[in-house]
Amino acid sequence: MGIDPARLGGPIIGIASTWTGTMPCNLNQRELADRVSDGVSEAGGLALGFNTIAVSDNQSQGTPGMRASLISREVIADSIELMVHAHDFDGLVCVVGCDKTVPAALMALARVDKPAVLVYNGPMRAGRWREREVTIQDVWEAVGAEERGLMSRDELDELERFACPGAGTCAGHFTANTMAVAIDCLGIACVGDALVPADEHELKGEAAARAGVLAVHLVERGVTARRFLDRRALLNAMAGIAATGGSTNGVLHLLAIAHEARVPLTLEELTGIARRTPVIANLAPSGRWMAEDLHRAGGSRAVIRELVRGGHVDGEAPTVDGRTLGNATVDAPQPDGEVVYTLEEPFKPSGALHALRGNLAPEGSLVKVSGTTRRSHRGPARVFESEEACTDGVRAGLVAEGDVLVVRYEGPAGGPGMREMLSVTASVIGAGIGESVVLVTDGRFSGATRGLMVGHVAPEAARGGPLAVVQDGDVIAIDVDEGTLVVELDDRELAERFVGWQPPPPRYDIGVFARYRALVSSASNGAVLVPPA
Repeated sequence: MGIDPARLGGPIIGIASTWTGTMPCNLNQRELADRVSDGVSEAGGLALGFNTIAVSDNQSQGTPGMRASLISREVIADSIELMVHAHDFDGLVCVVGCDKTVPAALMALARVDKPAVLVYNGPMRAGRWREREVTIQDVWEAVGAEERGLMSRDELDELERFACPGAGTCAGHFTANTMAVAIDCLGIACVGDALVPADEHELKGEAAARAGVLAVHLVERGVTARRFLDRRALLNAMAGIAATGGSTNGVLHLLAIAHEARVPLTLEELTGIARRTPVIANLAPSGRWMAEDLHRAGGSRAVIRELVRGGHVDGEAPTVDGRTLGNATVDAPQPDGEVVYTLEEPFKPSGALHALRGNLAPEGSLVKVSGTTRRSHRGPARVFESEEACTDGVRAGLVAEGDVLVVRYEGPAGGPGMREMLSVTASVIGAGIGESVVLVTDGRFSGATRGLMVGHVAPEAARGGPLAVVQDGDVIAIDVDEGTLVVELDDRELAERFVGWQPPPPRYDIGVFARYRALVSSASNGAVLVPPA
């Protein structure tokens, strides 16, 4: 292997890369892993690299392949955990990027509790098409417009060629970049390095080498990952997610990380932070600017500094470079009033993520309202048994203004895999009815989703949740300010409908999908795998 045996006496650092050649999101990770190795060697350690899988949410979106996405989070975490146990690394650097790789690495680190640093490979640039900035969100919404004859196929194909111009995670503040802000708030990455764009090769390489040096120093100091994954850190991360208008997936992942770190944390505690935290970053999809613009305006450091100033983030929390979060951001740029706002004059007065409960979601559900002005809705249910059926209904013009689209059997177990409903929501937006209908589902959403959309409904339909017996025409009422999601039926009627009810047969009876279905917990607990009772 070309390793001098004399070097084996120093810290041995495993480098977990989530590179794959199947998508642009992670394409620069091989080079970054090499730079991490340089940093480890410079600090006197020995770097041993390995790889995990990764699944592209965008390329699998709206297809059966999307069922693999959330499941891949567990497989990635398992693979890192197994490599640590097999090879007894002294420390770790995890090179992460696309949606599931960040939470997966954090879940693995919470389990093994080794000294560790995360390196985020950075967002891609926004594309330019017809004199405007575009992202993958524009492509998905254009698909909906093309379906309704509002855009030609040639225009759609042209947009697609310009929307994603290079390596890196999605350009908007979707799930991946939401989690980039989260790792800076956790302190488990060098604060401010995450949102350096992927194509700034020298800066990104310096960040990777810096992480390698720090990993060795953490081993020498005996500082392990759970120091940055305690309750205080997770609450700080939630504040960062809320303040930047982040994805609903951020809540799901923080619950999962808390479970692996054995930190008590609930859905209501996280959404409670969102209610108390102003949105101070004007970012797509609910705002104007992209991740590269946030980086130019000071990045997550500028956001964190403002949140520490207002007491929304605990500035005494530690970071991997030995400074407190407050000290690491004290010299960050002041809010520019365009991309980053002050707490006194925020972009929006409160966070976008809210938990809803009621007879339709006894264990809770999650709604993001940053992409809409609506706070309530009441309308008749139009029920679909899958994402594809709902998308086909929207495309066929079968959905009327005021409808509540119910998509069930797409939860963690029912899917299995809790697919994102981006094909549905993009079709709704593209059809021009995004501000007049609502979606309620036990599935989840892309970070690019806009509109009043309620997901993560628990218990899910496949496990006997009330969503399973909703019928066309039932009146469903959503009230964000009251925190309620109800179907206007009494308990007796709901109970009678369950007489003789049976869940649909599982789609898979062997392999990883069958095992996942058997072991996955509720979305309200992070959709983590739990051993059978």
